[in-house]
Amino acid sequence: MKNKEQRLIENMKMISVELTDKQVSQFIKFYEMLVEWNKVMNLTGITEYDEVVMKHFVDSLSIVKVNGFDNVTSIIDVGTGAGFPGIPLKIVFPEIKITLLDSLNKRIRFLNAVIDELELENIETIHGRAEDFSKKEDYREQYDLCVSRAVANLATLSEYCLPYVKVGGCFIPYKSGEIDEELNNSKKAVQILGGKIEEVVKFQLPDTDIGRSFVKIKKNKNTAKKYPRKAGLPAKEPL
Repeated sequence: MKNKEQRLIENMKMISVELTDKQVSQFIKFYEMLVEWNKVMNLTGITEYDEVVMKHFVDSLSIVKVNGFDNVTSIIDVGTGAGFPGIPLKIVFPEIKITLLDSLNKRIRFLNAVIDELELENIETIHGRAEDFSKKEDYREQYDLCVSRAVANLATLSEYCLPYVKVGGCFIPYKSGEIDEELNNSKKAVQILGGKIEEVVKFQLPDTDIGRSFVKIKKNKNTAKKYPRKAGLPAKEPL
């Protein structure tokens, strides 16, 4: 049986991500904290090591299939939950400034503990709702890339996320394999919000039967001030 380090390294190589020794130890520490804190709060239903590596760590980083990171200097992860994909992205791309946004304060406490323990720099957590912070000057249209593994449909998610992206940047949600209908239903919303669906990359997580899709949405023009609408509306009445 290979040790934890080797299994992590080999799984990451499947998506062409090479890890340094420091990154390997950060991932393993993150895993240990996730499992420990999960005993007292609900962070994830997945706790078995190999499953966490594949379904959280590799999944978070498989965005490299659709986006290069050479020109990305800032990322916001909307609805980050237990820190996915934001923390794995920070570990592998330490020079990128990352903001983690979540509406649950206990998750933010966990993320702050992880940031301290892993000695991550140039990363901040925000406790709040996506639709509130995107109205603030410090956050609106300030990011090269917005990512989200949140489960809302694409039209709703775009209304929450595109306002954070600067013109020329991208919003890339992590979606399940079957996405065609959702894509069709979101085109109008994406356009209204200043974006354009540039490409869709479908793939399977290595060694699993889990289908995933990345939707690369390019921000072409500023989002109108009235978006996002007030809490609840984007989900109830998608654009």
